[in-house]
Amino acid sequence: MTQTSTFKKIGFASFIMMASAFASRIIGLVRETAIAWMGGASTGVDAYQVAFVIPEILNHVVASGFLSITFIPIFTRYLAENKEIEGYRVFSVILNCFGSVLLIFIILSMVFAPELICVLAPGLKNGPAFDLAVRMTRIIIPAQLFFFAGGLFNAIQFSKERFLFPALVPLVYNTGIIAGGILLYPVLGMEGFAWGVLAGAFCGSFLLQLFGAKKVGLIYMPIFNFRHPDMIKYVLLTLPLMLGLTMTFSTEILMKFFGSFLNEGSISALNYALRIMFILVGLFGNAVGVASYPFMAKIAAKKDFSGLNAIINQTLKYIFIVMPFSVVFMILNKEVVAILFQRGAFDAHDAALTSGVLPYFMAGAFAFSAQTIVSRGFFAVQNTLFPALFSTVCVALSLPLLYFAMTAMGIKGVALGLSLSVIITTGTLFEVWSRRTQNAGRSEVYTFFGLMLLVSIAVWLILKIVYTEIIHIIPTTGFFAHIFICIIVGTLFLIILAGIGKFFKIREVNTLYTKVLKKTGLLKKTINGKR
Repeated sequence: MTQTSTFKKIGFASFIMMASAFASRIIGLVRETAIAWMGGASTGVDAYQVAFVIPEILNHVVASGFLSITFIPIFTRYLAENKEIEGYRVFSVILNCFGSVLLIFIILSMVFAPELICVLAPGLKNGPAFDLAVRMTRIIIPAQLFFFAGGLFNAIQFSKERFLFPALVPLVYNTGIIAGGILLYPVLGMEGFAWGVLAGAFCGSFLLQLFGAKKVGLIYMPIFNFRHPDMIKYVLLTLPLMLGLTMTFSTEILMKFFGSFLNEGSISALNYALRIMFILVGLFGNAVGVASYPFMAKIAAKKDFSGLNAIINQTLKYIFIVMPFSVVFMILNKEVVAILFQRGAFDAHDAALTSGVLPYFMAGAFAFSAQTIVSRGFFAVQNTLFPALFSTVCVALSLPLLYFAMTAMGIKGVALGLSLSVIITTGTLFEVWSRRTQNAGRSEVYTFFGLMLLVSIAVWLILKIVYTEIIHIIPTTGFFAHIFICIIVGTLFLIILAGIGKFFKIREVNTLYTKVLKKTGLLKKTINGKR
């Protein structure tokens, strides 16, 4: 396979996953809007967010979120050697052995949920949110079994270069949460959303992915073999990921840990702001990272570090385009939050709290996006130990930063501390990767980062002036006023960015515009921009 054809396949797969990510983020916002509408930024919503802490840790400990990363290289090797049946034997062994261990953890976690929540969210202890958090935690925990099995089913499909059904997971999952919340909230309150989580995980992560895996030839064998060589290899590859702490995972945990010491509604506000930031991360980081990883694994299997670095470097340059987009959200923070959430129980006070946090999370959006690519470089060469240890050390070192930021700036300090932590971690990890692999192209990555930083500053200065003038002319209250302001500023931003791309011949910006316009049918002829 030539490098050109590989990039084309990555581009096609990325488009599928980006479309999925975009649709997922939209329905995810609908989910958060439903939660905000019914619960606002309140004790009940704080409890609901805390209820995810133990399930998230459990998911991390059994490495459900890393199944594709660790299993794909093993399974693709069998495909390359025409030993597909043996590949499915390994799949069955991992599913059965790890599934049994996970079931034990699920039971123990449900039994000791109160004690665990006391440790993970100590600020809630003896508060009104504590009992509710325990109850909802016990409802959500069993969903991890469906995520685990679904992760393996996804890995099978990714290895066969099939992305459609995995792309539907977040859509079905979020739909389940919304339906559960809307239908059951009048009777159960926030617990309705918890039951929606369980139903969405079962339908989206398990049933749908089982169907998709069967379509590409899945063979299941009821066998247990803890001594299988590839089972041992899988454990050795996955163990660092189980014990290590990534910044994305830690952000969710630390946000709730530190937020539990702040005023009521702080955890909710942090979560709402984080979800808005993750819209950009999903579009620019997660989608591209998931789509490119199977191809990175194949290139890494050939020991072609030059080809692997070419993919990583070029992908990072496209990801850095998220920086000027983040600026738009910083400037329009009040309008974005009001449009998305300010209705029902989510009042003006909740909106002000959330919008005040948003710019500080947006500052780290590019790093949250980039880390998905940098870490996958290590994973592609089956080195899970170093990034896990490195990230764990970085998380530990970030704790004093987060504490001092929280004491100095309150809720804004928590968001800023998390953003600074991920920026430092991602930048250092990329430099280590580049030195280890003699990545000659890293200078271009740094140069492009600097260019995007300058573009972002220029965009901020222009849009800030325009925004200040607009709010003096247009009443800033009311849903349609917020929409109108966003349309004006957003349209101006797109024109400015396109103009900068053309004038300075920034290939990545021009290519992004061209591909989006072509995919949406607004452009018939390809415009090749060269930087």
